[in-house]
Amino acid sequence: MNEQVRQVDAVVVGAGFAGLYMLHRLRGDGFVVQGYETGADVGGTWFWNRYPGARCDVESLDYSYGFDPALEQEWDWTERFATQPEILRYLRHVADRFDLRPLIRFDTRVDRAVWDADAARWRVTTDAGERVDARFLILATGSLSAAKAPDIAGLDTFAGQVLHTADWPVEGADLSGRRVGVIGTGSSAIQAIPLIAQDAAHLTVFQRTPAFTVPARNRPLAAEEVAARKAGYRAHRLAVRRTVPGVLWESSGKAALDLGDEERRDHYERGWQRGGPGLAATVTDAIVDEAANATLADFVREKIRATVVDPQVAESLVPTGFPIGSKRLAVDTDYYATFNRPNVTLKDLRKTPLERVEPDGIRTTDGLTGLDTIVLATGFDAMTGSFLRIDIDNGAGLTLRRKWAEGPRTYLGLLTSGFPNLFFIAGPGSPSVLSNMVLSIEQHVEWIADLLTAMRDRGQTVADAAGQSEDEWVARVNAVAARTLYMKGNSWYLGANVPGKPRVFMPFIGGVSTYRDICDDVAARGYVGIELVG
Repeated sequence: MNEQVRQVDAVVVGAGFAGLYMLHRLRGDGFVVQGYETGADVGGTWFWNRYPGARCDVESLDYSYGFDPALEQEWDWTERFATQPEILRYLRHVADRFDLRPLIRFDTRVDRAVWDADAARWRVTTDAGERVDARFLILATGSLSAAKAPDIAGLDTFAGQVLHTADWPVEGADLSGRRVGVIGTGSSAIQAIPLIAQDAAHLTVFQRTPAFTVPARNRPLAAEEVAARKAGYRAHRLAVRRTVPGVLWESSGKAALDLGDEERRDHYERGWQRGGPGLAATVTDAIVDEAANATLADFVREKIRATVVDPQVAESLVPTGFPIGSKRLAVDTDYYATFNRPNVTLKDLRKTPLERVEPDGIRTTDGLTGLDTIVLATGFDAMTGSFLRIDIDNGAGLTLRRKWAEGPRTYLGLLTSGFPNLFFIAGPGSPSVLSNMVLSIEQHVEWIADLLTAMRDRGQTVADAAGQSEDEWVARVNAVAARTLYMKGNSWYLGANVPGKPRVFMPFIGGVSTYRDICDDVAARGYVGIELVG
């Protein structure tokens, strides 16, 4: 093991949108920083998620940095919803433009971090045996970066090819002429299935729970559209900060049940034709009122039945038992129409449960489906998984895994009490996945950087969330969630997709505008709720 120990001001873990901006901002503020990234390049989730059809569900003109006016003027997005390769090219451009690569150790995983209270520093160790001591440890590891492998009997006996959407081969995968089985029907599968179906000799989709998905209506961006946004980018960036999701969605501004049937349907139809995840925002009460939600859910169910030719297949694809929007609303291109193809079969695992994987394929209660390739589209240990993969010890006998054993606890989604100088970007208890992530990331980075600068100016070395402040914030996050229908969806927002994970609603639903005001107020009041020590 390399015994040389580097001394830095901050270690930043992750080199996606969050890590790159955090490194750039701290270096600009005069801090000595060291970044670590498990992947071979920058990109974070957009480095790993290379599966066919991988695409963002926030429009590209919004899903981009706003911290540098010159950057947003020089980059030209080509599509309404950018693909993974385009987003990765953008992040590589950002890394090169701001000369961030020298700050990052690639192909390196942070394994362990232990707080030394006497020195007021984090002792950090990597899988390569490198040791570094840092005043601050900042986790920019992403909300959707810890891929979840399914626990399926016999999977290791399969004689063919096994792929995971969250770790697709860099060189791609040629599925032409192959019998392919996709396990899962979440967002990744919904994007990948139409493209896999075009190449495969036959595709079998193994579905346990059908998902609500809406058309993206993706298209190339016209030059005049891009020019108009660039001309008004500064005002636009300010405007989206004052919204709930961090984007401007069209809305009727009315409650669903205050509209007549024809008028309400007209609003839904216009939202369906516009495309994108803003469909649920066409009325004001879809996520808080069950009766209102049912009108929207029934509208989408009608669209499924009208698209899928085989009525039995259509009914298997129709989601029931949870409100629309309580699980992440997927965005697709020709997903439902794909099941009309003669080379596509849907296996409804609610009717014929999956028993095991065998060398030649997947066996369900109605027999064996012969396969050459299995694609695991089984999602992520979301929100907390990437943080808890690191063995984080507060030096007083408490690990982060043990503290969060019954669910994550944070103050503002930024700190967790008892772990000084540890910060999360887009952590549980922040808007994160319920918002335009890049907008929320920028707000987090800037808030953390401002706090660290203020501490340095005042001669303070330690910041820790007060226990009472954390308790009050957790209670507030839970109280806001309880007033919505999110609690009725068995979603990864609740950790329900990971066996044994506590069922705790993790994001802050109050919206980016309210959250920003709260964080700004905390800072203006001298970082109230945070114990600062000289």
